Amino acid sequence: MTTQPTTAANPVLRVPPAAPAAAAAHFGASLAFHADVSDVEAALSADGDPGFVLLDARSTASWDQGHVPGAVHLPTALIPEQARNLLDPAVPVVTYCWGPGCNGAARAALALAELGYRVKEMLGGFEYWVREGFEFETLDGPQRREADPLTAPVGSGDCGC
Repeated sequence: MTTQPTTAANPVLRVPPAAPAAAAAHFGASLAFHADVSDVEAALSADGDPGFVLLDARSTASWDQGHVPGAVHLPTALIPEQARNLLDPAVPVVTYCWGPGCNGAARAALALAELGYRVKEMLGGFEYWVREGFEFETLDGPQRREADPLTAPVGSGDCGC
């Protein structure tokens, strides 16, 4: 029989896991607010309408440095005055910014939600789009980098999660 470590000695269990119902509610809510780059890329690559608009909330200089093909460019500061001209309120919007160290996509999603849009944030942002080996566009045209084996499965398009 294996002995369970005391919760005081175990930093992972010092605060016990949530009850299954609470965990299901939390993770279900998280998925309602977030999408990952692999799922966004799969939806954009599939035949037909992906059912959402992908919005790059970064500056023009950042957009020019590289962006996801097909994304709409609308810097966060311009959302209140320009969203209605560029986005259909009936179509969900997925926002992205630089990466996980940047909360620009969350700020853009908040600005859109305050205008009545249904929104999700693309986790990992442009950084993980590039790190997973997906094509991106720059002023010099389309580009692609090798997938980073620390962020994407090597030799397979599916991580199995």
